Amino acid sequence: MTQHRRTLAWYGAVVFLSSALLMILEIVAGRIIAPYVGVSLYTWSSVIGVVLGGLSLGNWLGGRWADQGAGEWQTGLVLLAAGLSGLAVLFLLTVLAPVLQGLAINLLGASFLYVLCLFFLPSVLLGVVTPLLTTMAITLDTRAGHIVGRMNALAALGSILGTFLAGFWLIQYAGTRLIVISVAVMLCILALPFLRQRFIKPLAVMVIVAGSMIGITAMRSGFDEPCDEESAYFCIRVVNAWDMTPFGEARALVLDHLVHGINHAADPTLLVSPYMHLMDELIRLHLGSTAPQAKYFFSGGGAYTHPRAVRAALPTASITVAELDEAVTRIAVQRMYVDISGMQIIHNDARIALQRLAGEKYDAIIGDVFHDVVIPYHFLTREYAQLVNARLNPQGIYVLNLVDVPADPILLKSLYKTLASVFRHVAIWSDDLKTEYLRQTFIISANNHQTLPTEHHAQFGPQRYWKDITHQILGSGTALADIPVMTDDYAPVERMTADLVFGEHGL
Repeated sequence: MTQHRRTLAWYGAVVFLSSALLMILEIVAGRIIAPYVGVSLYTWSSVIGVVLGGLSLGNWLGGRWADQGAGEWQTGLVLLAAGLSGLAVLFLLTVLAPVLQGLAINLLGASFLYVLCLFFLPSVLLGVVTPLLTTMAITLDTRAGHIVGRMNALAALGSILGTFLAGFWLIQYAGTRLIVISVAVMLCILALPFLRQRFIKPLAVMVIVAGSMIGITAMRSGFDEPCDEESAYFCIRVVNAWDMTPFGEARALVLDHLVHGINHAADPTLLVSPYMHLMDELIRLHLGSTAPQAKYFFSGGGAYTHPRAVRAALPTASITVAELDEAVTRIAVQRMYVDISGMQIIHNDARIALQRLAGEKYDAIIGDVFHDVVIPYHFLTREYAQLVNARLNPQGIYVLNLVDVPADPILLKSLYKTLASVFRHVAIWSDDLKTEYLRQTFIISANNHQTLPTEHHAQFGPQRYWKDITHQILGSGTALADIPVMTDDYAPVERMTADLVFGEHGL
């Protein structure tokens, strides 16, 4: 009886640990593909769907195999194969990424293919383990219901632990490559006790296969971390951007797969990105002579390119920045020539930060929190617009950027309609409406004080020209009456950005 209890405890431990390791791989999957497709509802849906699909298939195969007499030897082989397939993820990524990046494939398709090719097989193999061990446990204890319930509970608890470990701790401190390698090693270690009766041959195979895979992966730089730092939110990189500026040294901050700001080493006022330049110009045009003493609130810091430019051009202005990720701020200071002394930095969601700043009034609120096609919908709703309005001075202005399809930008129109339900003067700006483009960055301004001129030539920095294209946007495509005002209760952002995701626009 004592031996049976020890064996049952061992089986339970393996189910618990294998489930935890699978969930660690699932969480890491989202981070591994982030530098190629970003992080969005679609990438996480692909990750969860593919892993659950593989797990379901593995459970079914494991049950059938158990009925045919599979035992400890087969369990060991499955765990060994799962470990090697996990290790193969890093090699396969070096092969898969160049192929998918060279194809005209949409964001949804690319996300699904990355996860399917990299993580489906490990999910299937680990799905086999629980039904195999549960069936073997039932032969040692006649309480079938008790055994099945306990094994399912251990699998669920292991999954919970793996999720929390990866999401709250491992990724931020260990990095994705080390995690994948560690998971593979642990699975192989779990396999060895099951193979003890025929130990030498599987051990030799494991060493040969793993050694070959490690060598090939290393030759293809598959173990190189693509990130300078992996925070709780982003894969963060700093790259040289000298070719993006007219002169001198510059660096760009890349979050996941998207450049989030370009900072010039010698000229902090240089705003390389036209959309950021336009936001700065509209604010200074609107505020006029009061700009030097203005109070700025930035939703999103990123590379701190715009706050840095304001500080250099208007040293007496007050600057508050709400940046969710402390690591982004730290790297901006360390490597992006940013000096945040004198700025108020709030490391929190910008909406929460504004809610807590109940006694403050700002002359300019700038929204730059949208990560490519990843749209935090709670910054687009009428309730948020009302919050922004409540934090603005009567002569203040709100400006933000948004990416959409220029042919019929439904999300842009919905945002316009939402802002117009709160502010008296709302305008959409661009250098031109290029309907042949797959995607375009627009600027929206909103205020209660004055109507801005319909054309504007840059007064500072590079010579650029923009115009108010509101009538062009609203006068074609889907009628404004057929587009909803977004609220906290109803903001169908994913539906309105379908063209960005399902067409080539997404990558």
